Amino acid sequence: MVGIALGAAALAGGWIWLRAKSSGIDYTDSAQVAQGKALYLTHCASCHGEQLQGEPDWQTRKPTGELPAPPHDSSGHTWHHPEQQLFAIIKHGMARFAPPGYKTAMPSFVGVMTDAEIRSVLAYIESTWPPEIHQRRAALDKR
Repeated sequence: MVGIALGAAALAGGWIWLRAKSSGIDYTDSAQVAQGKALYLTHCASCHGEQLQGEPDWQTRKPTGELPAPPHDSSGHTWHHPEQQLFAIIKHGMARFAPPGYKTAMPSFVGVMTDAEIRSVLAYIESTWPPEIHQRRAALDKR
């Protein structure tokens, strides 16, 4: 029984290491997370909240037709999306990926943050999620 638990822990640790190596996003890297937190507070917190809580009623459209900024903590849907998709949305803005007529306030960060800085922001966001979210996300990534 102990052997099975140790084997599962080793596999999970290996998955985290391989995923971090392939994406460049490592929520266990304290330097990357610290940089990401500073960048998040500078560029993202004004809409998504200092505690990643998002705007109130984030699932209800504003009178302008835009959805409020969603939370990036474990209460939102950020963790449901692959890292590559999140990276692309931050880099290019939501409008590039949304259907025609979709209203969004999510800007592009091209020329504002480098690719490495965007990865740091994602590392910070992921670092705030509890272990069960990382486990659920790992299961989604295997699909």
